Amino acid sequence: MKNNTTLGATLAVLGILAGLLCLYFLAQTYNTVIHTHFAAGEWEESNTVRIVYAVLGWMGTAAGALCVPVLWGFLNKQNWAWFWGAVAGTILLLAGFFPMIPAADSGLPTPTLWVFLLGAVVWFGMLFVGGVEKKIITLTFVAGLAYVLTFIDGVAPISKFQTTFQMPEVFAQSPNTFWNGAYVILQQVNWWGAAAWAVFIFAAFKRASWTIPVGLFAASMSMIGGYPLGIHNVTEVGRFSMFLPAPLISTGLFIYLLLPSTRKWMTS
Repeated sequence: MKNNTTLGATLAVLGILAGLLCLYFLAQTYNTVIHTHFAAGEWEESNTVRIVYAVLGWMGTAAGALCVPVLWGFLNKQNWAWFWGAVAGTILLLAGFFPMIPAADSGLPTPTLWVFLLGAVVWFGMLFVGGVEKKIITLTFVAGLAYVLTFIDGVAPISKFQTTFQMPEVFAQSPNTFWNGAYVILQQVNWWGAAAWAVFIFAAFKRASWTIPVGLFAASMSMIGGYPLGIHNVTEVGRFSMFLPAPLISTGLFIYLLLPSTRKWMTS
């Protein structure tokens, strides 16, 4: 399948389709998911959906649009086409996966599953067309888990911020708003950490000389953003926190990237 431009062009068409479906499905379910959460008394979740669906709708649509020049590249046998197709697939995976969570929580259908599945086909297919070795595919797949989970760790604080915010009269009596402020800061730490994991994945595809440093940065951001939220949440709910998978996976990747053997095979 390596250098198969016909397969690459087909994958690009699937990417375009996935981007259009992302736009359609998110627009179709946007108000339904918001109103269902609000009717269940989860007003903070409905506000979170207002923000996150819009962000992911833009990202998924942009990824589909990116597949248009990728298609042109394959039709004209350009060497760069598979790489940018893989970039689009990486974005589509996230844009298709997360919207399923608030929809499923409300007992609603999860049509963006099709965006996620098409994104997976595009992602793996582009790597095969690009001739990416299995070690890199495995590494970037694990990093992809960290990427998605770190993004999710940046979503939950949006809800947490709303439920812990104190009105001025309440604050005057009990000015303990550390975690409310922490949710705001860590929300962005996690989203930028997710972006850093995406950059690491793209760098690993090309075996860039700065792949390991950016991976260490991404892992650090995920750990800094995830562990405080996870540990605090454990004390709140008395069980394992879903904030923890992202920093735990990132910790494993951090250690792996520090190994001399990792540096040796990635720079060979």
